[in-house]
Amino acid sequence: MSIGHEYLKVIQERFGSVKELGDKSLRQLSEDDMHWALNETSNSIAIIVKHLSGNMISRWTDFLGSDGEKPDRNRDQEFEEDLSSKIEIISIWEKGWNALFEAIDDLEQGDLLKNIYIRGESHTVMDAIERQMAHYAYHVGQIVYIGKQRKDGKWESLSIPKGKSEEYLQEMLKKNKR
Repeated sequence: MSIGHEYLKVIQERFGSVKELGDKSLRQLSEDDMHWALNETSNSIAIIVKHLSGNMISRWTDFLGSDGEKPDRNRDQEFEEDLSSKIEIISIWEKGWNALFEAIDDLEQGDLLKNIYIRGESHTVMDAIERQMAHYAYHVGQIVYIGKQRKDGKWESLSIPKGKSEEYLQEMLKKNKR
């Protein structure tokens, strides 16, 4: 196995993990939760989802062949609260992730050092992937944080619950014993 092949496998898994955190969060939330914002300058989960999807569709469509900032993208519109239902929010969420995973699935290890452009700025494919990973993890973290605040004590933990670290460690050690 080559380094490039392993890297592509790892990033598919990492993007999948980030998406899964978002999926598990969105499943716990009501439509009202998704439209809630702390104040006028804060984004709701619905807006964050629109922005993520808009970014993903722009960046990953024709990933190797055209600038990642597509001329038909209206980034400012992504920050307008105009989604009506949870079903619509989830649909937009999935559309963005589908664009990403289709592009990643099409990549070959020889593509990793090719140059692509985002807003006219040159990046290696590997650099562009890492840039997007950081961006998406940041916004999914916001979704998780807002969700935890909205659900309060009804939030189902997405990681190791407080006070359960040692128990989790022992389970993992037992499970992964060689």
